[in-house]
Amino acid sequence: MPRLAGVDIPEDKKVKISLTYIKGIGQHRALEVAETSGVDPDEYVHDLTEADVAKLRNAIDKYRVEGDLERKVEADIQRLKDIDCYRGQRHKTGLPVRGQKTQSNARTWKGPREAKAGKK
Repeated sequence: MPRLAGVDIPEDKKVKISLTYIKGIGQHRALEVAETSGVDPDEYVHDLTEADVAKLRNAIDKYRVEGDLERKVEADIQRLKDIDCYRGQRHKTGLPVRGQKTQSNARTWKGPREAKAGKK
């Protein structure tokens, strides 16, 4: 299995699908990386040469992926918390950040319902 950006990409899939196994690379960026590196996106990974893998590796290095991306996102969230803006407050309290209703939904953020005493 070729290793790109610290991730083993599957050999039995096409290049455009295998690249999406890397965090930070979706379908659109996978096609973009394949085209800029000169590799056919519809070619299977096990058919690639070492030179093709090196070209893909160089093309991926231009983007923020995997650990660097995660650190950037965490730093952005921490910055919101530090400046104490509305979104930062929502992150701190564990509530939805993007304006969703919370009266009847948001169970993922709020956790399981708590039982109320005396209620049947």
